[in-house]
Amino acid sequence: MSDDLNITLKCPPPLESHFVPAALWNRAFAARVRESGGGVPFGVALEQPDGTVSVHESALLPTSQAGAVDLNRRYVERLVKFLLWQRGGYRVLLGGCDDRLVEAIAAQYSAGGERAFDYRLMGEKVYLRPFEVVGVPFDRLPAPRESAVEIGGHLDGCRIGFDLGGSDRKCAAVIDGKVVFSEEVTWDPYFQSDPQYHLDGIRHSLERAAAHLPRVDAIGGSAAGVYVNNEVRVASLFRGVPDDVFESRVRRLFVELGEEWGVPFVVANDGDVTALAGSMATGDTGVLGVAMGTSEAVGYVTPGGRITTWLNELAFAPIDYQNDAPADEWSGGLGVGAQYLSQQAVGRLAPRAGYVFPGEMGLPERLVKVQHAMEAGEPGAAQIFETVGRYFGYAVAHYADYYDIRQILALGRVTSGTGGDLLLREAQGVLAAEFPELADRIRFRQPGEQEKRHGQAIAAASLPKLR
Repeated sequence: MSDDLNITLKCPPPLESHFVPAALWNRAFAARVRESGGGVPFGVALEQPDGTVSVHESALLPTSQAGAVDLNRRYVERLVKFLLWQRGGYRVLLGGCDDRLVEAIAAQYSAGGERAFDYRLMGEKVYLRPFEVVGVPFDRLPAPRESAVEIGGHLDGCRIGFDLGGSDRKCAAVIDGKVVFSEEVTWDPYFQSDPQYHLDGIRHSLERAAAHLPRVDAIGGSAAGVYVNNEVRVASLFRGVPDDVFESRVRRLFVELGEEWGVPFVVANDGDVTALAGSMATGDTGVLGVAMGTSEAVGYVTPGGRITTWLNELAFAPIDYQNDAPADEWSGGLGVGAQYLSQQAVGRLAPRAGYVFPGEMGLPERLVKVQHAMEAGEPGAAQIFETVGRYFGYAVAHYADYYDIRQILALGRVTSGTGGDLLLREAQGVLAAEFPELADRIRFRQPGEQEKRHGQAIAAASLPKLR
């Protein structure tokens, strides 16, 4: 597909020779549309049950153009998948495309289609509504109706902040914005079928933090996933829990914890809390936080200093358009962020760089081995971080087409040490070489050790407003 659009990378990732950056593919497609005379107006609207509507407008190739049908379908399919996981919605309106294209996308997003995972999670799990794809005339697309919320930044009182990751959970006790206790505990939540494992672990961390406070006034937490009014809608932490058990014991887990403690209790997506932490630390806004840990976690603070109601689950959003891109082991999605900006990426690339690990070795341990090799000056390890860094640079350019970004806050275990330094240099190099207008506008920032250790906990603790 990239050959049809004559895409050439100035900064090809050394261990991913067929990488097709979404940012370059979309720019090449837009150029082809302009060459065609301006193309056919096209738009995607995503509706949420609360009346929120997100709209993205662009243009398609006239179907009379050679190869237009395949290119249009590729563009629309990738765009819909990205927008779904960036913004969210249970109803997708395709405005201005022909019936065959609408039918093709609707068939993909069906119970038996290629995007059955997205269909089920967006409909049954996140928004609790039947998911549908509908075609409408371009001029019948609804007007956008976005909303944002003021959340976080409350530092008064005695608070607990926690962060639940895929390989560890962190918890801190905070008094008037100052951390008086913090702890990181290793755990393995992904494939636990009994949610009592998760509940016991969270309770243990909360109780440990509470022991260092004279009282508990509020509790705030961050975790990967989608949370609505403290209800768990979708979360990789609970992927091993059967659906019926999830409904009965997981969905309202944090609501019930809040009732147990009897204090203001707020849980938010870990990516949003990451961005909030960066905004609080610098006083800057327009922050896109990207955490490269077990998976990819993303959050956004708008230029106005607010968190949106968007999902920002870019672990499931495509950034590589090659036809044989690696598939995400959970969602089955091809070329999505989780396979490129995470420990999974390091584990996937390691054999290509000459590193062979025992099958039973976990991804965190593999990352540590590669980081040690990087510190020892091994060229194979450097190639891995160079590759991930170039992924990141092209991904940032793609994200900048959908977010107003002033600052990139990069963190997570993959960004630690000399490997992380190389990763960020490579990402900045991609912007300088391929997207100079973005290189001038976007500042990369990596938190200091103090901010890494405590920033997320303080931001999480600051989520609830005291009654």
